[in-house]
Amino acid sequence: MLKKILPGILFLLVSSNFVFSQTNTTYNFLRLDVGARASSLGGSFTAAENDVNVIFYNPGAISTVQGKQASVGFYKYLLDINSGNAAYVQSYPGIGNVGVGIQYINYGSFDRYDVNSNNTGTFGASDIAISFGIGNSYNNLSYGGNLKFIYSSYDTYKSTAVALDLGALYKVPKAMMAFGVSLMNLGTQISKYQDYSEKLPLDLRVGITKKLENSPLTLNVGFYGLNESYDKFFDRFKNVTAGGEFSISDNINLRVGYDNQLRQQLKTGSAIGIGGFSAGLGIKLQEKYQIDYGFNSMGKLGSTHRVNLGFLIK
Repeated sequence: MLKKILPGILFLLVSSNFVFSQTNTTYNFLRLDVGARASSLGGSFTAAENDVNVIFYNPGAISTVQGKQASVGFYKYLLDINSGNAAYVQSYPGIGNVGVGIQYINYGSFDRYDVNSNNTGTFGASDIAISFGIGNSYNNLSYGGNLKFIYSSYDTYKSTAVALDLGALYKVPKAMMAFGVSLMNLGTQISKYQDYSEKLPLDLRVGITKKLENSPLTLNVGFYGLNESYDKFFDRFKNVTAGGEFSISDNINLRVGYDNQLRQQLKTGSAIGIGGFSAGLGIKLQEKYQIDYGFNSMGKLGSTHRVNLGFLIK
């Protein structure tokens, strides 16, 4: 089995909340937060609007993206794990908003040994997913979907898959609220690592965003993994995220977030510090560029850092 061949990778996946304790799936990098803004809000991004990176959380919000927007990002994980993403969305008259998103992760280099414990060189491991999305709207309801292609390579073990993401977003302008729901990674393997099929990390998400009246604060609350099996029905609601975005000015935003399930999984002793908490900063430059930074605490394991550069293309 692949996970037995690469125990180091498995440890990192588990410790980084790639794998839910209730599931046995592959391509778990798809559970990762994408985008510095989203990660700094604890991943509470299902009901977000007008951000090109919504393509990774809720394709139903693609139609809320204004103008031509692009974003590229780099993420530094634990040890030698590095990741990046890119996204682009623009409007086509008569069709709607169309976008593409790319997620990539490289796990670094590993030593290879034969059955006699002789070093036979090194090998690499990486995953990539490419999403093609389309979104449209009717009154206050936005809806859309992604077609996703996935490729994974671990030394000589390779696998491909295809999946669909579906989503919707409903806005309540008078209340300055939005409700989002998405079903991510609905698909199947095309080619397998070995001789048996593995499930994709299907993820049902819901979220709410609320702009406080006469306040620069916007609150975000979300739930993920609602489709997972639990002994008790309400245990699934422990997968809750929350975030707050504070607008200091038209060009500067401060963000904080919290992921309850991540914090619970990081408990390895009596103290976990600020594990599960996140923070970030967003700066807009010349009305064309957006720089976002996200910090996520992994408790005693360390921390992760994300940087995104966004572009408004005219």
